[in-house]
Amino acid sequence: MELKEIQNLIKFVAKSGASEVKLEMEDVKITIRTSSSEEKETTTVVQQVPMGNMPQQMPVQQIPQQQQAPQQEQTSAEDTSAKKEDDSKYITVKSPIIGTFYRKPSPDKPVFVEVGDSVKEGDVVCVIEAMKLFNEIESEVSGKIVKVLVDDASPVEFDQPLFLIDPS
Repeated sequence: MELKEIQNLIKFVAKSGASEVKLEMEDVKITIRTSSSEEKETTTVVQQVPMGNMPQQMPVQQIPQQQQAPQQEQTSAEDTSAKKEDDSKYITVKSPIIGTFYRKPSPDKPVFVEVGDSVKEGDVVCVIEAMKLFNEIESEVSGKIVKVLVDDASPVEFDQPLFLIDPS
């Protein structure tokens, strides 16, 4: 398992809200622990464990605790309720599966949809990669894309909002 894959896994677990994830593969044991949201810390322990006659490729690694300090805006109850009312008129396109969200069919192609684009029911708005399979996600309604809620190449959860569409 390469360092980039481990880093992506750490990011995915941190966003998912899981408190602990253990992954054991042929030659790697990974335990990722996230503490409560009040403490804002993520602890990750990565160990390479030799199995049988397999050569050890990397020494045991310990990735130190990382401080996560997401910026939180303080808004009044009026602002929050006004935003919810404003978003309530939009239809939310949600992820039907867990995977990696992509706005393009391939790196050298243009994005499926941009903010302001009109879509019809059945138009492909993105793809989600799950276990090396690329699943096309189609719009369930006709309307105009108001907001893209996920960054390209980001991990997404089941039922996570991806787009807001104005059906009018």
